Amino acid sequence: MEEEKEKEEQKTGEEPKESVETVEEAKAEVEEETEEVLEKEEVPEKEEEALEGEAVEAKGEEMTAPVGEEAKPPPREEKEVEEEIVEERVYTIPLGKSWIMPPNKRAPRAMRMIRSFVVKHMKLEVRKGEGEEEEEPKRLVISGEVNEKVWMRGIEKPPRKIRIRAAKDKEGNVTVYLAEGD
Repeated sequence: MEEEKEKEEQKTGEEPKESVETVEEAKAEVEEETEEVLEKEEVPEKEEEALEGEAVEAKGEEMTAPVGEEAKPPPREEKEVEEEIVEERVYTIPLGKSWIMPPNKRAPRAMRMIRSFVVKHMKLEVRKGEGEEEEEPKRLVISGEVNEKVWMRGIEKPPRKIRIRAAKDKEGNVTVYLAEGD
């Protein structure tokens, strides 16, 4: 270890010991600040460990924010708001007709069959009328787990049938999930 430091000194012409001392001084300063904060407010042990980790990252830089106060992200409620489900149905989709296709086209055909089945049964298509032309078209999203289930045995051997759960949100978009238990 000491030999490596000597080699570094010869290459760079600087002493790495000085930088180590400054880091140690910075650690000591941060520890003193955390002790002062701990005296004022009691901080749980987990936060103390996090604060010590921050002190190591600082490496001699002055910390502008008070040590005891950290910015915490707001709770995640956005996903719950986005997924307001209006209608949810479970279907068993027969995919046997996908086996009519040549072997290298069966799994893509099965995916098209799932898409057309859900569009038909969840009434997803937008009918163009006089005032509805400005309306955005509704979307169909097939989840990755349904895709993986169809493609699990490869392109040549999709399943003969699949159970799915189709959920329509308040905007009319439909998301297809694999049914529970499959």
